[in-house]
Amino acid sequence: MRTGIFAAACAAVIMASTGAAQADELLESYGAYIGQDDLYNSSNERLTQPWQVIRQDRANVHRFGVRQPGDDIDGFFASARNRELAERMIRDGEIGGSAARKLLDGDVRIHVDIWRGAGGDYINVSVD
Repeated sequence: MRTGIFAAACAAVIMASTGAAQADELLESYGAYIGQDDLYNSSNERLTQPWQVIRQDRANVHRFGVRQPGDDIDGFFASARNRELAERMIRDGEIGGSAARKLLDGDVRIHVDIWRGAGGDYINVSVD
């Protein structure tokens, strides 16, 4: 009988620890060159937020066929719905202040990691 109680206690500890220790999953990574075309929306208005530029860059690649040398193809932002989530994903992820400023200036290569975490998908952006 003691063995059964011990086994059940061990199983409960293992289940609790694996649920709590579940790591975030890297869904995809891609590189992109942020050119001048990526700094303006379809109404030719200058974009002012990093998430807007990333969203426009991915719309240019996937929807409008506008690619610069250095633009990788990704599967995640091929979906218009996922592009709509870019603002929240950057807010929940990470982009440094200097990286954000460089991205908004354009003519820079970025690296994007798309993650799935317990709180939802997020992206980390770095400037090369």
